[in-house]
Amino acid sequence: MEPPLTVPTESRATRARRKQATRRRTSGRRLFAFDRRLGVRFVAGADEAGRGCLAGPLVAAGVLFDTEALTTRELRALRLLNDSKQHTHEVREELFPLVMRTAVKVCVVSRCARTIDARGLHKTNLAALRDALLGVAVPGCICLSDGFAVADTGHDQRAIVEGDATSAAIAAASIVAKVTRDRYMRRADELHPGWEFAAHVGYSTPEHREAIRRLGVSPLHRLSFQSTAYQQLAL
Repeated sequence: MEPPLTVPTESRATRARRKQATRRRTSGRRLFAFDRRLGVRFVAGADEAGRGCLAGPLVAAGVLFDTEALTTRELRALRLLNDSKQHTHEVREELFPLVMRTAVKVCVVSRCARTIDARGLHKTNLAALRDALLGVAVPGCICLSDGFAVADTGHDQRAIVEGDATSAAIAAASIVAKVTRDRYMRRADELHPGWEFAAHVGYSTPEHREAIRRLGVSPLHRLSFQSTAYQQLAL
Protein backbone atom coordinates (compact mmCIF):
# COMPACT_ATOMS: atom_id res chain seq x y z
CA MET A 1 0.00 0.00 0.00
CA GLU A 2 1.46 3.35 -1.04
CA PRO A 3 1.90 6.00 1.67
CA PRO A 4 -0.54 8.90 1.49
CA LEU A 5 0.59 11.92 -0.45
CA THR A 6 1.56 14.92 1.63
CA VAL A 7 1.08 18.41 0.30
CA PRO A 8 3.71 20.87 1.51
CA THR A 9 2.24 23.89 3.24
CA GLU A 10 3.61 27.41 3.29
CA SER A 11 5.11 28.62 6.50
CA ARG A 12 3.67 31.70 8.13
CA ALA A 13 6.82 33.64 7.26
CA THR A 14 6.60 32.60 3.60
CA ARG A 15 2.96 33.64 3.38
CA ALA A 16 3.80 36.98 4.98
CA ARG A 17 6.62 37.61 2.49
CA ARG A 18 4.36 36.68 -0.44
CA LYS A 19 1.61 39.04 0.75
CA GLN A 20 4.14 41.82 1.30
CA ALA A 21 5.52 41.35 -2.22
CA THR A 22 1.99 41.48 -3.63
CA ARG A 23 1.27 44.70 -1.74
CA ARG A 24 4.45 46.25 -3.12
CA ARG A 25 3.48 45.33 -6.68
CA THR A 26 0.05 46.93 -6.30
CA SER A 27 0.86 49.79 -3.91
CA GLY A 28 0.29 52.42 -6.60
CA ARG A 29 -3.34 51.43 -7.17
CA ARG A 30 -4.00 51.55 -3.43
CA LEU A 31 -2.49 55.03 -3.14
CA PHE A 32 -4.39 56.38 -6.13
CA ALA A 33 -7.59 54.90 -4.70
CA PHE A 34 -7.02 56.93 -1.53
CA ASP A 35 -6.65 60.14 -3.52
CA ARG A 36 -9.80 59.44 -5.53
CA ARG A 37 -11.81 58.88 -2.35
CA LEU A 38 -11.10 62.49 -1.38
CA GLY A 39 -13.82 63.44 -3.85
CA VAL A 40 -12.00 66.10 -5.84
CA ARG A 41 -10.49 65.97 -9.31
CA PHE A 42 -7.11 67.56 -8.57
CA VAL A 43 -4.96 66.32 -5.68
CA ALA A 44 -1.65 68.00 -4.80
CA GLY A 45 0.87 66.30 -2.54
CA ALA A 46 4.09 67.54 -0.96
CA ASP A 47 6.97 65.81 0.77
CA GLU A 48 10.59 66.58 1.54
CA ALA A 49 13.96 64.83 1.50
CA GLY A 50 17.03 65.59 3.59
CA ARG A 51 15.34 66.93 6.71
CA GLY A 52 17.50 64.81 9.00
CA CYS A 53 20.81 65.24 7.17
CA LEU A 54 24.00 66.80 8.49
CA ALA A 55 24.89 68.21 5.08
CA GLY A 56 23.25 69.29 1.89
CA PRO A 57 20.00 71.04 1.09
CA LEU A 58 16.50 70.29 2.20
CA VAL A 59 14.50 69.53 -0.94
CA ALA A 60 10.70 69.64 -1.05
CA ALA A 61 8.58 68.60 -4.01
CA GLY A 62 4.97 69.17 -4.94
CA VAL A 63 3.08 66.93 -7.38
CA LEU A 64 -0.41 67.48 -8.80
CA PHE A 65 -2.46 64.60 -10.21
CA ASP A 66 -5.70 64.82 -12.16
CA THR A 67 -7.51 61.81 -10.71
CA GLU A 68 -10.13 61.83 -13.47
CA ALA A 69 -7.64 61.86 -16.34
CA LEU A 70 -5.42 58.98 -15.20
CA THR A 71 -5.42 56.16 -17.73
CA THR A 72 -5.19 52.44 -17.09
CA ARG A 73 -1.79 52.48 -18.76
CA GLU A 74 -0.53 55.21 -16.40
CA LEU A 75 -1.86 53.41 -13.33
CA ARG A 76 -0.16 50.23 -14.47
CA ALA A 77 3.12 52.07 -15.05
CA LEU A 78 2.96 53.54 -11.53
CA ARG A 79 1.88 50.31 -9.82
CA LEU A 80 5.05 50.38 -7.68
CA LEU A 81 4.53 53.96 -6.52
CA ASN A 82 5.13 54.17 -2.78
CA ASP A 83 7.09 55.98 -0.10
CA SER A 84 10.57 56.57 -1.53
CA LYS A 85 12.13 54.94 1.54
CA GLN A 86 10.49 51.65 0.54
CA HIS A 87 12.42 51.53 -2.72
CA THR A 88 15.99 51.08 -3.83
CA HIS A 89 17.88 53.78 -5.68
CA GLU A 90 17.28 51.91 -8.95
CA VAL A 91 13.50 51.69 -8.51
CA ARG A 92 13.28 55.37 -7.52
CA GLU A 93 15.14 56.32 -10.69
CA GLU A 94 12.67 54.23 -12.72
CA LEU A 95 9.66 55.85 -11.06
CA PHE A 96 10.96 59.41 -11.39
CA PRO A 97 10.34 59.88 -15.15
CA LEU A 98 6.99 58.08 -14.88
CA VAL A 99 5.84 60.58 -12.24
CA MET A 100 7.11 63.48 -14.33
CA ARG A 101 5.13 62.29 -17.36
CA THR A 102 1.92 61.47 -15.48
CA ALA A 103 1.65 64.48 -13.17
CA VAL A 104 -0.17 67.62 -14.29
CA LYS A 105 2.38 69.83 -12.51
CA VAL A 106 5.60 69.26 -10.54
CA CYS A 107 7.45 71.80 -8.41
CA VAL A 108 10.79 71.37 -6.64
CA VAL A 109 11.97 73.71 -3.87
CA SER A 110 15.46 73.65 -2.37
CA ARG A 111 16.73 75.29 0.82
CA CYS A 112 20.49 75.42 1.42
CA ALA A 113 22.37 74.71 4.64
CA ARG A 114 22.87 78.41 5.40
CA THR A 115 19.12 79.05 5.20
CA ILE A 116 18.49 76.13 7.54
CA ASP A 117 21.07 77.50 9.98
CA ALA A 118 19.54 80.97 9.86
CA ARG A 119 15.83 80.12 10.05
CA GLY A 120 15.86 76.76 11.83
CA LEU A 121 15.05 73.36 10.38
CA HIS A 122 11.35 73.16 11.24
CA LYS A 123 10.44 76.63 9.92
CA THR A 124 12.49 76.01 6.79
CA ASN A 125 10.81 72.67 6.24
CA LEU A 126 7.26 74.04 6.57
CA ALA A 127 8.03 76.98 4.28
CA ALA A 128 9.51 74.68 1.64
CA LEU A 129 6.49 72.36 1.76
CA ARG A 130 4.15 75.35 1.45
CA ASP A 131 6.07 76.75 -1.53
CA ALA A 132 6.07 73.33 -3.20
CA LEU A 133 2.28 73.06 -2.81
CA LEU A 134 1.72 76.60 -4.03
CA GLY A 135 3.82 75.75 -7.08
CA VAL A 136 1.38 73.04 -8.21
CA ALA A 137 -2.00 73.92 -6.65
CA VAL A 138 -4.96 74.85 -8.86
CA PRO A 139 -8.43 76.18 -7.94
CA GLY A 140 -10.59 73.52 -6.33
CA CYS A 141 -7.73 71.17 -5.53
CA ILE A 142 -6.93 69.62 -2.19
CA CYS A 143 -3.37 69.97 -0.81
CA LEU A 144 -1.87 67.06 1.12
CA SER A 145 1.37 67.02 3.09
CA ASP A 146 3.23 64.20 4.79
CA GLY A 147 2.77 64.53 8.54
CA PHE A 148 3.23 68.28 8.92
CA ALA A 149 0.31 70.70 8.73
CA VAL A 150 1.13 73.42 6.21
CA ALA A 151 -0.60 76.79 6.61
CA ASP A 152 -1.35 79.62 4.19
CA THR A 153 -1.80 77.59 1.03
CA GLY A 154 -5.17 79.17 0.25
CA HIS A 155 -6.61 75.71 -0.46
CA ASP A 156 -8.16 72.85 1.47
CA GLN A 157 -5.07 71.44 3.16
CA ARG A 158 -4.65 68.22 5.14
CA ALA A 159 -1.70 66.64 6.91
CA ILE A 160 -1.69 62.87 6.38
CA VAL A 161 0.11 60.67 8.90
CA GLU A 162 2.49 58.40 6.95
CA GLY A 163 1.20 60.22 3.89
CA ASP A 164 3.98 59.00 1.61
CA ALA A 165 2.66 55.45 2.09
CA THR A 166 -1.01 56.51 1.88
CA SER A 167 -1.48 59.09 -0.89
CA ALA A 168 -0.26 58.76 -4.48
CA ALA A 169 0.36 62.51 -4.74
CA ILE A 170 2.50 62.55 -1.59
CA ALA A 171 4.35 59.37 -2.57
CA ALA A 172 5.11 60.87 -5.98
CA ALA A 173 6.41 64.02 -4.29
CA SER A 174 8.55 61.81 -2.06
CA ILE A 175 10.10 60.16 -5.13
CA VAL A 176 10.76 63.49 -6.87
CA ALA A 177 12.30 65.10 -3.79
CA LYS A 178 14.51 62.11 -2.96
CA VAL A 179 15.79 61.54 -6.49
CA THR A 180 16.45 65.25 -7.04
CA ARG A 181 18.36 65.60 -3.79
CA ASP A 182 20.39 62.40 -4.26
CA ARG A 183 21.44 63.52 -7.73
CA TYR A 184 22.56 66.86 -6.31
CA MET A 185 24.60 65.20 -3.56
CA ARG A 186 26.31 62.91 -6.06
CA ARG A 187 27.37 65.97 -8.06
CA ALA A 188 28.44 67.71 -4.85
CA ASP A 189 30.75 64.78 -4.13
CA GLU A 190 32.83 65.78 -7.16
CA LEU A 191 33.11 69.39 -5.95
CA HIS A 192 33.79 68.48 -2.31
CA PRO A 193 35.82 65.25 -2.34
CA GLY A 194 36.66 63.47 0.89
CA TRP A 195 33.30 63.49 2.67
CA GLU A 196 31.89 60.77 0.38
CA PHE A 197 28.62 62.60 -0.21
CA ALA A 198 27.72 60.25 -3.05
CA ALA A 199 27.62 57.32 -0.63
CA HIS A 200 25.62 58.72 2.31
CA VAL A 201 24.08 61.83 0.62
CA GLY A 202 24.60 63.85 3.79
CA TYR A 203 23.07 61.56 6.39
CA SER A 204 24.78 60.88 9.71
CA THR A 205 26.51 57.59 8.99
CA PRO A 206 29.62 56.40 10.87
CA GLU A 207 31.69 57.08 7.74
CA HIS A 208 30.31 60.60 7.43
CA ARG A 209 30.99 61.39 11.10
CA GLU A 210 34.52 60.07 10.75
CA ALA A 211 35.08 62.26 7.68
CA ILE A 212 33.94 65.31 9.68
CA ARG A 213 36.32 64.44 12.50
CA ARG A 214 39.13 64.05 9.97
CA LEU A 215 38.44 66.93 7.57
CA GLY A 216 36.17 69.31 9.45
CA VAL A 217 33.07 70.63 7.73
CA SER A 218 32.42 71.59 4.13
CA PRO A 219 30.32 74.51 2.82
CA LEU A 220 27.44 72.03 2.57
CA HIS A 221 27.33 71.17 6.27
CA ARG A 222 24.61 72.52 8.55
CA LEU A 223 26.32 74.09 11.54
CA SER A 224 23.17 74.59 13.60
CA PHE A 225 22.80 70.90 14.38
CA GLN A 226 23.87 69.82 17.87
CA SER A 227 25.30 66.56 16.63
CA THR A 228 27.92 64.21 18.03
CA ALA A 229 29.44 64.39 14.57
CA TYR A 230 30.59 67.92 15.40
CA GLN A 231 32.14 67.15 18.75
CA GLN A 232 35.81 68.08 19.12
CA LEU A 233 35.51 70.47 16.20
CA ALA A 234 36.15 74.18 16.51
CA LEU A 235 33.04 75.64 14.87
